[in-house]
Amino acid sequence: MSFRVMHFIFCICLSVVEYAAAETTELPVTRLFWGDTHLHTSYSPDASLNGNTQIGPEEAFRFARGEAIKSHSAGQAQLKRPLDFLVVADHAEYLGLLPKIRSKDPLVMQNPITRRWGELIATGDKDNTWKAMFEVLNDIQVNKPSFTDTSIMTSAWDYVTAAADRNNQPGKFTAFIGYEWTSMPAGNNLHRVVIFKDAADKAAQVLPFSSFDSEDPEKLWEFLLQYETDTGGEVLAIPHNGNMSNGLMFQTTDFSGEAIDSDYASKRARWEPLYEVTQIKGDGEAHPTLSPNDVFADFENWDKGNLTATATKQDSMLKHEYARSALKLGLKLEKQVGTNPYQFGLIGSTDAHTGFATADEDNFWGKFSIYEPGLHRLNDQPVVKGKFNKAYDLWAYEISASGYIAVWAKENTREALFAAMKRKEV
Repeated sequence: MSFRVMHFIFCICLSVVEYAAAETTELPVTRLFWGDTHLHTSYSPDASLNGNTQIGPEEAFRFARGEAIKSHSAGQAQLKRPLDFLVVADHAEYLGLLPKIRSKDPLVMQNPITRRWGELIATGDKDNTWKAMFEVLNDIQVNKPSFTDTSIMTSAWDYVTAAADRNNQPGKFTAFIGYEWTSMPAGNNLHRVVIFKDAADKAAQVLPFSSFDSEDPEKLWEFLLQYETDTGGEVLAIPHNGNMSNGLMFQTTDFSGEAIDSDYASKRARWEPLYEVTQIKGDGEAHPTLSPNDVFADFENWDKGNLTATATKQDSMLKHEYARSALKLGLKLEKQVGTNPYQFGLIGSTDAHTGFATADEDNFWGKFSIYEPGLHRLNDQPVVKGKFNKAYDLWAYEISASGYIAVWAKENTREALFAAMKRKEV
């Protein structure tokens, strides 16, 4: 061994000793916690209309904690290893409406449209159920609700927040309160999962802000700010599936088409520190057109079009959809306006609508309950039907088993995990 190498090793050892001697305070110890920040239950209309009639928020939390839960058609479902935390993120739009339709709630039955949806569902015919589902989704897409009485949402939100509090076990399992804001102008995905740090005493003071209130992300951020101001709580939002946005997710303009300025950039950086880069609807990190030298850039891409398969994907859209190019766009915007709106941490989650937060290939329960394990997975109707071209159909077997979010935190509590998410330690 040469003198130079020996001297180098000696200097490293001496530096370590000097650092240890100078350190008078205990270094923070962090652990890795695994969870799902994007799970739907029977309280989401599309989940209920695709077979999930019995796995609600309570059952979803119990499943994530490791309990065996009876599925709809394939026996018991259970995780091999319990999760450390879970966010039940049911759609704000028509939150809890479908269980009320199925139970023939008198208030819901007074509305001719929701009564007709109930009659279609009651026939037991799959085509009739799909008719009801497409009408529900069309309401969300065109931003015109057919049912506007907020008492149903209030009752559902009270149950959701209470279920999270019941299942929250600080130090052992964290049950977050949350929901999904499902903005989809012209079928293009601008969805965000909203996560509260707080318990029901604060989170239940508001009703979820939905796309029926506004499809504009800036209006959502205004709601988040008002919540924190009024309650003293904390909240954040997580965008997902830029690959289904047809170029809208990571634009250089805002929702109205104006160039992004420093105010917009600061707000987005403040409220959206994370991005859900992989989930059931495909991986959103890279695309072969954008990363031609990366042999893995084509991993489980869903790039046929938007959420409703009503618009063809154009190559010009891709750079505004995938995470790698978004990071580059963020650096460019930072030079222009002084703040990087796309400096986010990357996470995975499921977006399962079964109530089962599963992400293992050999223990995967699909996106919807009608695609539970079984041979019918290969023969059933497509998850998304191409409106103009069958080549745009997306089938159950094309659904990715997706991923989880991993968080570095000091302890398994709402406070510690939420703080780590805001720091992007994910």
